[in-house]
Amino acid sequence: MRENKFLAIYNDLADKIQKGKYMTGELLPSEHELADRYDSSRETIRKALNFLSQNGYIQKVRGKGSIVLDVGKYDFPVSGLVSFKELATRTGKPWKTNVHELVLVKPNHYIQQQLKLKKTDEVWKVVRSREIDDEKIILDIDYIKKQFVPTITKDCCENSLYNYFENDLNLVISFAKKEITVEEASSADKACLDLKGYTHVVVVKNYVYLEDASLLQYTESRHRLDKFRFVDFARRERR
Repeated sequence: MRENKFLAIYNDLADKIQKGKYMTGELLPSEHELADRYDSSRETIRKALNFLSQNGYIQKVRGKGSIVLDVGKYDFPVSGLVSFKELATRTGKPWKTNVHELVLVKPNHYIQQQLKLKKTDEVWKVVRSREIDDEKIILDIDYIKKQFVPTITKDCCENSLYNYFENDLNLVISFAKKEITVEEASSADKACLDLKGYTHVVVVKNYVYLEDASLLQYTESRHRLDKFRFVDFARRERR
């Protein structure tokens, strides 16, 4: 129960920071004030503040308090499997997905290797740019095995492919492997994204697996440099 309380306080404070109720450079209320406000113990408040600090929302300064940091970037969890729709909804800002391409293709040699396919296999290729607050900041290029997904519509692509896979096709998505690099912006990036003069993008190569360890999808998610930070939570094991 205490764990749930700490997470609820963390989520509420993070939401207020993201929405500008606590501004960059401003001090959060003191631990004592927050404990009264949330009807909670100082220990629980301290845990919530520590988690805010670990995830880049605040800087704790001894003798001064918790200073709100710039959160103009959007958190994209490295370890989690989060759809763009889920991420964008959390920001509270207007968002949109633009579908540039939705075709059934024979995989080239590179995609055959990534998805462990034969030349005769077919894959769905889906190219989408993602907008938050009227800026196109992500280009997603998805390759999905037709073996598991016989049909895809534009509406599914505009809404959420994960939602379609899980709720309409009853596929159970289990885990993903990710590789993160920084690359020179491609011609597709320049055509589909509002790059604002940036010459490089952050590329997340994502391999999505089903519960039986079958490889379902390979995605290249290409992010404008200034808008995203990739976060993870790591705990050191005592040796």
